[in-house]
Amino acid sequence: MTGFALGAFGLVLLAGLMLRPAWRPTAAAARARPAHLDVLRDQLAALDQEPVGSAADEAQRHAARRELQRRVLDESTATETAIDASRSPRMQWGVTLALPLFAIALYAAIGNPAGLVAQAPPIATGAAPEPDVTPEAVQAMLASLAQRLDKPSADPAADLQGWTMLARSYAALQRFADAERAYARASALAPRDAQLLADRADVLAVLQGQRTAGEPERLIADALRLDSRNLKALALAGSAAFERRDFAAARRYWQQAIDLAPTGSEFAAGLERSLAAAQDRGAEAAPTATTATPAPAAAAARITGRVSLAPALTARVAPTDTVFVFARNADGPRMPLAIVRRTVADLPFDFTLDDSLAMSPQTRLSGASRVIVGARISRSGDAMPQAGDLQGESAAIGTNRAGVDLVIDRSRP
Repeated sequence: MTGFALGAFGLVLLAGLMLRPAWRPTAAAARARPAHLDVLRDQLAALDQEPVGSAADEAQRHAARRELQRRVLDESTATETAIDASRSPRMQWGVTLALPLFAIALYAAIGNPAGLVAQAPPIATGAAPEPDVTPEAVQAMLASLAQRLDKPSADPAADLQGWTMLARSYAALQRFADAERAYARASALAPRDAQLLADRADVLAVLQGQRTAGEPERLIADALRLDSRNLKALALAGSAAFERRDFAAARRYWQQAIDLAPTGSEFAAGLERSLAAAQDRGAEAAPTATTATPAPAAAAARITGRVSLAPALTARVAPTDTVFVFARNADGPRMPLAIVRRTVADLPFDFTLDDSLAMSPQTRLSGASRVIVGARISRSGDAMPQAGDLQGESAAIGTNRAGVDLVIDRSRP
């Protein structure tokens, strides 16, 4: 027990060293390279591999390539004001809380005396060597805890606590893909936990390049339906509204969050800066809104359906494997026009694909006449398809369709 206590104390000291940069206001944003960059670069590579078609197809390819290149450059710069309002304070609070809580979770997983006796016989004389608490050791402990949690115990409450602490530890270490998968496991055990939904939306937004459109926004809305005063959900809802240029809604959500945030905290100060930015942007947009001629409405483009996994393939996947649901042009480049990211633990699930999930403004669902809707399971989490991935696709359909039934039933050659 003493060995574990000293080891846990060492973890707290290590956390202090790791946290020093995070408490600088812009350090977390400067260090974190959005995972969405990898997706954009994968899409550029896929676009380059497309065979040359007609002049019109080639012109569309060049336009899409220019847009993707611009997005890569944009994502490489500083994050937008809307995300900055909550990203840095949330990361500071998350790192502050996650590592001590991880020590608790670690004790819950391996700290009981019986478990220790099972691993090694007692030493009759002399002091037991204390663990070498290094970043590598922390990563190894996380891996060990994940392996233990992957086998459900007889106590769902303990499993829930373990997955939650593991997810927060991954997020604190900026292992956002692992954090998202752990939050998915925790949410499966507690589907009505608003905080878990908000936490998962947060890391999903990071994985989407600091964008909340699509699945993160759906999770945020679910969290607020369960708890209208959830601080993180309110902050994220403000960011989502700002992102879609609904500045009035952004002001409303952020003001509610400010009223709930600890007075004088850095988190509250960040929200106030974002509120001021939303007020400025709203004032700039107001004169234009009164004089502009309404643009003609775009053609409706919305596909809904349900995706499931063939029972014969369940033994070949893990709950943490990534599931991509996408729509691609049936008569053009294979680059996705809209894409949703979930995990196998969510299967079966309903999905919605529309223009808000576009990878590029130049390649939207509404710009196609016929699309193929597909679902793919990736063990690595890569956006680019790989041999051995499990997948399923529809026939060519229109872009305004409901009730699409997708079954992942075969392996990619």
